Amino acid sequence: MKTSLEIKNLTVSYSNKIALTDVNFSMETGKLIGIIGPNGSGKSTLMKAVLNLTAKDSGEVQINEKSLEEVRENIAYIPQRSNIDWDFPILVRDTVLLGTYPKLGLFKRPKAKEKKMAEEALKKVGMEDFSDKQIGELSGGQQQRVFLARSLAQDADVFFMDEPFVGIDIHSEEIIINILKELRDQGKTLFVIHHDLTKVEDYFDELILVNKELVATGAVYDVFTPELMERTFNTPLTVLENMGGKLS
Repeated sequence: MKTSLEIKNLTVSYSNKIALTDVNFSMETGKLIGIIGPNGSGKSTLMKAVLNLTAKDSGEVQINEKSLEEVRENIAYIPQRSNIDWDFPILVRDTVLLGTYPKLGLFKRPKAKEKKMAEEALKKVGMEDFSDKQIGELSGGQQQRVFLARSLAQDADVFFMDEPFVGIDIHSEEIIINILKELRDQGKTLFVIHHDLTKVEDYFDELILVNKELVATGAVYDVFTPELMERTFNTPLTVLENMGGKLS
């Protein structure tokens, strides 16, 4: 099986404070992978370091067995909603159309083919009736579905999503997770930062457990265990269960 993500000796610090230290792992393609850990554990830092959105102190990263620059146009990234300027004056249809730009090349404009891809992506997420809306007029769940549509229009091979289910309605969450599973079944690879332990077994094939360092990686049934959750969260099992974690 081809490797979708390989990380060697990754260390990241901010203002001389270690955020992640000596992370090493590899993951196979065609998986829906959850990145799990407590607040401030380095989950977003890991994702941003992989995508060169934050500086690394050390480490090497390969995506689909190539450098980031070689595969950048085939990588889709959806940041946390709190990091997006929702007041920016852009319509829903134009937001989704932006997803076609990475594969267009320099100085080229979207044409009929790209516009059709954007329309189909909006239909896929159930947002075609909102194409003339300004992005800031939508609810949190609708906004997240639009950004997923942008990634679908990009026709990426690898998806990175930072807390896509935070602050959205149940209907939107169901639509999004069903699409992510479809993409996985098509051979795409998806990395999703996630916080709700009750959904882990239903949503993911494999997990990356992080708390300033790599705790474990592997299939959900191997690493979603009481012992590893206690190590990841530095919290007794009884407290995690009271938080809603369903550990077997």
